Order: sequence, then structure tokens, then C-alpha cells
Amino acid sequence: MKTLTLTLAISAALASPLADAHGNKHQGGIQADSDNAVRSAFDIVHAKVSAKGNVATFHMGVKGVAGGAKPALNGKLGGAEAYAYVWPTSINAYEVGFDKDAGILALAVASHPDFDDTPLFDENNDNDTGNDGGVWHSHWVVLVPDERCGPGALTVKDIPEGSNPRLPATWPGLPILLDSPGWDPVLEGDTVEIKVPFASADVLSSVSYDGVTAGLRVNANIHAPLFCVVDVMDMASGDLSLPGKI
Repeated sequence: MKTLTLTLAISAALASPLADAHGNKHQGGIQADSDNAVRSAFDIVHAKVSAKGNVATFHMGVKGVAGGAKPALNGKLGGAEAYAYVWPTSINAYEVGFDKDAGILALAVASHPDFDDTPLFDENNDNDTGNDGGVWHSHWVVLVPDERCGPGALTVKDIPEGSNPRLPATWPGLPILLDSPGWDPVLEGDTVEIKVPFASADVLSSVSYDGVTAGLRVNANIHAPLFCVVDVMDMASGDLSLPGKI
């Protein structure tokens, strides 16, 4: 288990296009060494964000089968776990509907079978929009350091009672800065990919990014903070320096 430090500096350095064993689909972006200590489904070998016009493609390659492991059922919300493939970015949270400079904006592809936080969508196509949390799905999350989650750890930023932050139209109603936009991820073989439209291509002109696989947990008291990053399984850069450039 690796621990996120509070040093979240955004590097302008370009990632080196090293050769890899996964063919053309894993060229460019951030190349990462495999680590036998990391579960293969979350052992990052490549992370990349590319853009065509105003549409960005977020890509992550792993050593094993992407999505090949999901959290065990907890039976209740308090203590529920989530697994996620995450792309922390330098994009201002304002660009996707949150307040300006709210924290680190990250795209996440997540699975958490104990709760559903995509109330507008029926990912498993059974005509019930409230039982899809275990299906891999997409979120925007705003991350901030929070020592209550552990030394140097991050949390999905809480919404304090009585506050009135700016929120996206597809905010799912949880008291955290999380959006459920409904974009469908594609998990195929050793790759996770998701296409994300933005209001303008200008938003993507100078974006830095990283790739992370992580475990999160809902606080047992469902409060203060609600949703902690408790296990950083792997980081493409090794230090969350956001070296990738579109």
C-alpha cells in the first residue's frame, strides 16, 4: 500500500515515451513499471489522456484484467468500500460544474456494490436505477487532503451542512463534491477507457494528469469526512506529480 503525500505539485514535464510490451495502444502518455506487490487488475503500466476537439479520451492500461476485481459486499453504507481507476488532473473544478479552485479534479471509474450513486442511470439495464453501484461507472470527484482519513491521505471533499456550493446538474445528492455524469467506461482486456466531452476544447489546451488506482471507504459513521481514499494501490508517476500532458 502506498500513501499519498500532501505534496501535490503539478509538473509541466512531459512523460517519456518509453517502449512497452503492450503494443501501440499503450504508447505515449505516462509509462509505468509493473509492480508484483500490486494486484494485477490495478497494477498500472500506462496512463494517457488524449483529445480530439472538445472530447478527451482517458486511458489506463494495467498488467492484468481491467475491472477484474471488485470490492466485497459490506451490507451497509457505513464502511462500504469502492475500487476506482482515477485520473487526477489540473482541470479547474469550475469547468465541470463545481466552485472554482475547489480541490483536485479527478475522473474516476468506480465500482462499489453496497450503494448506488448514479440515480439518473440504469447501468445494468434492469429497469431499476438504484441497484447499479457494483457496475463500473463514471464520476467526477474533487479531492482534498484530510488528516482525518489518515496521515497524508485524501478525501472526496465534504459539503458542510448549511453551505451552498456550486454543483453540476448531475450531482447525485450525496453531501460530497461528486458528479455522476453517466459516461460509460469501456473495460476490455488490460485497458480502461472513457470518453468525456467538455464545453470547449480550450479547457484541454494545457491539462496535466496522472493515473491512480485506489480503494476508498465510506466512514463508518457516514460523516466527517464521508468518503476517504484509504488505499492507493498504484500511481503511474509514482509521486502524484501529474507529469502527463495531453
